Amino acid sequence: MVDRQVGPRLRVVRHGRDGTDGTDPDDPRTWDADTAVTVLYAAHWRRLVALAAEFTGETSTAEEVVQEAFVALHRRWRRLDDRAAAVAYLRQAVVNGARDVLRHRAVADRRRPLPDPAPEGPEERAVRSAEHRSVLAALDALPARQREVLVLRYSADLSEQDIAEALGISRGAVKTHAHRGLAALRAGLGRQEETP
Repeated sequence: MVDRQVGPRLRVVRHGRDGTDGTDPDDPRTWDADTAVTVLYAAHWRRLVALAAEFTGETSTAEEVVQEAFVALHRRWRRLDDRAAAVAYLRQAVVNGARDVLRHRAVADRRRPLPDPAPEGPEERAVRSAEHRSVLAALDALPARQREVLVLRYSADLSEQDIAEALGISRGAVKTHAHRGLAALRAGLGRQEETP
């Protein structure tokens, strides 16, 4: 059904905008899978890696998650109902991939005995301030959904609608999780300040 709608557009564009292969660089509905991945990769790779890194804490793992999202998009391109929503599809695939990584880590960590903590070197102490550690600790104490909403909102700078699409929840749920998460974060930081 989608292919029938795209077909006539390709013929019109062939005689129109660029006159070469029938693709309109501004219209994802005219792209094939290779063009889609090439254009979207160039435009969104860095942001998606930064988003995945916020969840995974590692750039190399984040790059793998994003790469898998692009591979999945390439495989699924012909079956996408709304090709204009490809960026939202990629963002959701990245969030889901990062969740899978975190789940795998949690299982692996439960099965592995914890090593003795290594003392921090001077470089690490300079980079990690006490405030930064306090915020991260308070953030880690939040329920997963609240943490995800706050990371997407404040680190990835996504709108409520984008967060809702990435997490597969309603905008109202995003507002609720953000409100409760911020309140819990403030309370957690306040308790840390009171502790000597």
